[in-house]
Amino acid sequence: MKNKIKFLIVFITLITIISVTLFLLKGKQSQTNESGGKVIVQEKEKSEQQKAEEFAEKMKPKIEKRLHKMDIHNFIETISFKKGVTINPMGYIRVRGYVNGEPERFEFSASLEYRSNEVGSMSISSDLSDRFENWDDFDPQVKEDFLNSLSEKEREQYLKDIGEKE
Repeated sequence: MKNKIKFLIVFITLITIISVTLFLLKGKQSQTNESGGKVIVQEKEKSEQQKAEEFAEKMKPKIEKRLHKMDIHNFIETISFKKGVTINPMGYIRVRGYVNGEPERFEFSASLEYRSNEVGSMSISSDLSDRFENWDDFDPQVKEDFLNSLSEKEREQYLKDIGEKE
């Protein structure tokens, strides 16, 4: 019986020593990989982000040109771009901005295509879209219904914005 207890104590001690050693070695190895890997990834992301920022800066005149082309009523007085760009998983660079100093109402977003050096899709807020609307394409009643959906103050401002009222 004493031999079995001695054997069991030695066996448990041996397993404990091996487990602790493996645990310490694994922790040391993953620590090295994580710190080395993180530095490399952060540098790569930083350089990709810098490239995207530079590309976006170069493309801003094309975005402005596209917005002015959509602006048939010459509503746009100023175009402002928000700081920072995002890169989506498909590789498109997203630039956001706003018109006439009103980021809540007249916001836009442009998707830039790095490979083709072009402005891809653009999205604009509904208020900005309304300012670009060509009412000649609609029945006059549609425009009248839209104007009636606005408050008097909003209607006056809208008509000024599209150049129909001073």
